[in-house]
Amino acid sequence: MVLTRFAWPYGGHHVYLSGSFTGWREHSMTLVEGSSTVFQAIFNLEPGYHQYKFLADGIWHHDEQLPFVTDEYGKVNNIIYVRESELVPPILLTGVSVPGMDVDNGVFQHVASLSGAIHREPITRVSDADLRVSRRQLSLLLSRYTAYDLLPESGKVFALDVKVPVEQAFHIMYEQGLAVVPLWDESRGQFSGMLTASDFISILTKLHANGSMLTSEELEMHSISAWKEEKLRTTRNSDGSEQLFRRPLIHAGPHDSLKDVALRILQNEISTVPIIHSSMQDGSCPQLLHVACLSGILNHICRHFRHSPGSVSLLQQPIYAISLGTWVSDIGRGYGRELVMLRSNAPLSSALTSLVEGQISSVPIVDDNGSLLDVYSRSDITALANGRAYAHIRLDQTSMLQALQLGYNANDVINGRRRCQMCLRSDSLHEIMERLSDPVLRRLIVVEPGSKRVEGIITLRDVFNFLLR
Repeated sequence: MVLTRFAWPYGGHHVYLSGSFTGWREHSMTLVEGSSTVFQAIFNLEPGYHQYKFLADGIWHHDEQLPFVTDEYGKVNNIIYVRESELVPPILLTGVSVPGMDVDNGVFQHVASLSGAIHREPITRVSDADLRVSRRQLSLLLSRYTAYDLLPESGKVFALDVKVPVEQAFHIMYEQGLAVVPLWDESRGQFSGMLTASDFISILTKLHANGSMLTSEELEMHSISAWKEEKLRTTRNSDGSEQLFRRPLIHAGPHDSLKDVALRILQNEISTVPIIHSSMQDGSCPQLLHVACLSGILNHICRHFRHSPGSVSLLQQPIYAISLGTWVSDIGRGYGRELVMLRSNAPLSSALTSLVEGQISSVPIVDDNGSLLDVYSRSDITALANGRAYAHIRLDQTSMLQALQLGYNANDVINGRRRCQMCLRSDSLHEIMERLSDPVLRRLIVVEPGSKRVEGIITLRDVFNFLLR
């Protein structure tokens, strides 16, 4: 049996836990000491998969930030995979999390030996031959599915006309919670590109270059098409003349395989690919069906192996033992990249520089001891569109703490909790994949148990680079 902690961090007056391990009877949860919103319950569970859900003030819920499944009757339950018990008793963290952070990933167990060192189970490393076989299995699986399988049964897809002013465009992106949106060019009758949070970073950096605050008119004067024209890459011909190079829109069709879609995202260093159906026969306008991202593709892999993760030995490897992600020195086997971190008093301009020049998607914000406080990502820049905050700040004089506070003010509590998700170095690749298949997650911060000192970052892109290498 494995001692397992369940947490409900959304508050309430009376909260109960019900699961397959309780015979679906309600079990009362208690408030964590020092907290008015976090309820917990601890059970001894047998290793394997278990389903559960919460009853808060008479209403049934599942935690959308944790893995969940839908049964044959359409009911949605959270799901947890309990590993074999460690050799020493687990010490469970009972402290209260920092706002915006989620310290529980189902079985977020903090295991320590009597000397206080982290206990690790012996690792059976995957041989090169097994690694090739595992990757081949995953590659074949992705080749069997197509982009059509990513289309939801219902939903909406956003696109912006290139004539829309930049200021209005980013306000729409902020209001709709979009980090990327396709662009429609009416004059050409086609989708011509994507507007991203990186564009907003580039615009703000350029317009703030003179050190003054912005006026609303400065962004209102720039339409999306005007900004994109300025952004065109300039190259020189052999005779010294300049030539404008327009990057074509990277997209996919509904019948392209998921492997092709994933490789298109990785090879072009983008975050999403629009799925566009165009009929050359009737000459009709192309149809935007979906905007595909890596989390949706990963969900197909996880769904296939959810009840048989042991069928691929690679998935059982702890993340610190494989060449996955970005780590501090002497802990994980990453790609040799430097792990960039910033203090909360660092200027916002430092974060934007790190995101652009380092070609990374996020920067952990840490205290003086290197313990995780929060994460600032590219998509957070759109929060500056709220109330035209961009017009009232100086990038070099706004601290990361102030920038993060703008994000908290702009989002509700649940959205805030999505910002900063953590994991342990001992978590298996399968566990990491299950969590990153959540469409609201893009990365997991690897922390040291107890201290929450940052040890590494695992992103969606890292997982796919490793699986499809």
